[in-house]
Amino acid sequence: MPLIASTVPLPDPARQLLAEVGVVRGPERWEESLGEAEALIPVLSKQVDAALLDRAPRLRIVACPTVGYDYVDLDACRERGIIVTHTPDVLTDATADLAWALLLATVRRLPQAEASLRGGEFQGWRFRDYLGGDITGATLGIFGMGRIGQAVARRAAPFGMRVQYTSRTRISDAEERALGAEWVEWETLLTTSDVLSLHAPLTPETRHLLDPNSLRRMKTGSYLINTARGALVDEAALVEVLRSGPLAGAGLDVYEHEPEVTPGLLELDNAVLLPHIGSATRGTRMNMAMLAARNIHRVLSGELPLTPVM
Repeated sequence: MPLIASTVPLPDPARQLLAEVGVVRGPERWEESLGEAEALIPVLSKQVDAALLDRAPRLRIVACPTVGYDYVDLDACRERGIIVTHTPDVLTDATADLAWALLLATVRRLPQAEASLRGGEFQGWRFRDYLGGDITGATLGIFGMGRIGQAVARRAAPFGMRVQYTSRTRISDAEERALGAEWVEWETLLTTSDVLSLHAPLTPETRHLLDPNSLRRMKTGSYLINTARGALVDEAALVEVLRSGPLAGAGLDVYEHEPEVTPGLLELDNAVLLPHIGSATRGTRMNMAMLAARNIHRVLSGELPLTPVM
């Protein structure tokens, strides 16, 4: 039977589905299995590049268990006739919920307040303690109005936030009305948003979208939220603007050199940092694993995949 190499531990239902069409080798043995593998479930932190693919001459499908696939060399896969799939839709709500949790925690300085309490500093209610920013009436800027960006926008109305956005493709007038979202140019989004939330894929065009120049042009006292890809932001430059302005704070779930975090970020009181948990709910991770498994099942059975990238 075909060999399926998985860099991630799969839940039992996914393993059982794959067992119908192949033999699964798990995280401990995936690299040694590359030479015989016909399917690969890669991990986000490992580049699926030409060098890796050269070690896998029988590979037919790379089934990313994620919505993003910037860690896969699509050209190298195309040259070798390898199908690439991903897992859109199934993690939209979980990631949007996490973006809002991060937004609230960052603007209201919740981790700092909790750390103060746990450290024994809480002396009862005091007028100027633990002051954060205001959310109601503030402007939420969204860069990237795809599935997740739209889900984030839908959650803004109950908080009384005005929504503006920039995206590679403008959504329809009807969708804008339903979301209460206004299209603006990038410069306007950058300079007028009280909270700027990133929801775009990482491409050569979006890498370092927020470079030193653009970070310094952000609205004074504003906040940056990134649950998309770390390299959208020049992390070293972000450290500097968090130290000296104009940003009041940043909430990050992803990092430019993941899993490494720029040391300066770890030292900053106005940075809320999470370990890439946007899709980390039991149900969402199960759905991601199952969709990756279904794509492999179909390809190894001679059918077309459900969610191909190419």
